Amino acid sequence: MSLVDSVRKVIVPIHKEGYVFIAIALVATIVLANLWTPFGWIGSIITLWICYFFRDPARVTPQQPSLVISPADGRISQIATALPPAELNLPAEPMTRISVFMNVFDCHVNRSPVAGRVVKMAYTPGLFLNAELDKASDDNERNALAIETPAGVVGVVQIAGLIARRIVPFVKEGDLLGAGERFGLIRFGSRVDVYLPAGIVPLVGEGQTAIAGETVLAEAGDGAAARSFREA
Repeated sequence: MSLVDSVRKVIVPIHKEGYVFIAIALVATIVLANLWTPFGWIGSIITLWICYFFRDPARVTPQQPSLVISPADGRISQIATALPPAELNLPAEPMTRISVFMNVFDCHVNRSPVAGRVVKMAYTPGLFLNAELDKASDDNERNALAIETPAGVVGVVQIAGLIARRIVPFVKEGDLLGAGERFGLIRFGSRVDVYLPAGIVPLVGEGQTAIAGETVLAEAGDGAAARSFREA
């Protein structure tokens, strides 16, 4: 392993969306340290945590077209059947929804679960309820994308949570996305829902930990088979 590769494993890149928050934290730390040294130590810890929060590590994404990859780091909080958000203009028919909950220690850079074209993107203002609540899908601030794929349209919804106050999109309608490509970020704790068209089978279980851009959530095609899970 080269020296550069070794450094990259230790020093994870920080997404540019975090620069302003890091700068504010640094200035505040300097001011507080001049007032009282212990305040400076507290500010330093907070600054380091902000750097950690906005980390943007490289990921190795499976490129098989039939796979649906996790769009977020976090825990599979729910697998259910639900109507897709009305703003995506999808048929008003229940779809399988996989929810990934991100706590404040998870990486919050979101990645496309599939390769395809963004045929619809809609931002909806709303509340900031606990993102783990089922009604957060309807009531909270969110940004929804419909991505057209050969297997059908996949819905992806970024949902703000108790602490999150802004969803930052990196794409627009008409853009082509590759599986695992960054499409947005949610500042602080939140959730991402993935709506699967018929014929795509979930391959994860509730409570499982997912890694954005790497964990396979589901698969399309005749070869896909649902799995069972147990907690050990």
